[in-house]
Amino acid sequence: MFDANAPFIALAAFIAAGIAITLAGTKMSGVADKLADRTGLGEAIVGAVLLGVTTSLAGSVTSVTAALGGHASLAVSNAIGGIAAQTVFLAAADLVYRRSNLEHAGASEPHLVQAGVLIILLTLPAIAMVTPEVSLLAIHPISLLLIAVYIFGLQLSHAARVAPMWKPTKTDETREDIPDAPEADDPSLGGLGLVFLGLMVVVGVAGWVIAEAAVPLAQASGLSQSVVGSLFTAIATSMPELVTTLAAVRRGALQLAIGGIIGGNTFDVLFLVASDTAYQGGSIYHAVGPAELFMLLSAILMTSILLLGLIRRERYGFAKIGFESSAILVVFFASVAINAFAG
Repeated sequence: MFDANAPFIALAAFIAAGIAITLAGTKMSGVADKLADRTGLGEAIVGAVLLGVTTSLAGSVTSVTAALGGHASLAVSNAIGGIAAQTVFLAAADLVYRRSNLEHAGASEPHLVQAGVLIILLTLPAIAMVTPEVSLLAIHPISLLLIAVYIFGLQLSHAARVAPMWKPTKTDETREDIPDAPEADDPSLGGLGLVFLGLMVVVGVAGWVIAEAAVPLAQASGLSQSVVGSLFTAIATSMPELVTTLAAVRRGALQLAIGGIIGGNTFDVLFLVASDTAYQGGSIYHAVGPAELFMLLSAILMTSILLLGLIRRERYGFAKIGFESSAILVVFFASVAINAFAG
């Protein structure tokens, strides 16, 4: 779509698509919060499923488009880099929420379940990368297993909401998910659904533009597809998660913010399934190298730290953020520096 000899056009399209994703993502948070109240599903579940999946749409389109074009490294690094970037966004939201540690205030059992499932989902592709290449109908068996684990994880999260076996100790800083009363000028449930669907279309189209612009930008910059995918396309396509998370925190919908990030990350692992299906050169897990495996292990480390923070629920910590946010920021920037240097 974009000529590698005219990188400025690709750059302009890349920036415009990123702005479109940001604007659509800002609107999504408010609509998702209202849908959580109207449907009775709650912020944690709507954040993990509806908001998480929808805000991940741009990244999904980017990875699949890259895989169809034979750019395995870009497809995989975009998926994994998005997970790492979105985890950092949760740390950024913790910095914005000044009352206490965000993971303390927005604690819930579904978040713990989702984080545990995410670690499993991230571990499975790492196993695929270091084992002999096999395929079933041109798809690696790990891809099919990822789908099964994701569905099972959704069931576990739902059970954790309707029949919790663990409850956080309530403190003055704990923010419970209490539905807001509908406002007089609010659209109907169907109207909210249509607005959300329209925002999904905007995000999806913008994600496709970013994927098309990423390859010529990588060629013009001299950077590897791994670096471009893990840094530039991953962050650009993850902008909905950042703006929806910050908007949810400002609204006081803390469980929506946390659930949107962790749920979006679990869905983002399925980018690898879609990319493996779209990639025509065999198993996509074996078409990438050590850089992608390193990014995957970094994402597992960041998620493990987040899970510890959700369990420990440090109340204030340093500058009113938990130890997990500080550690996540350190791991992310260290991994980006190492990957960029190696690439």
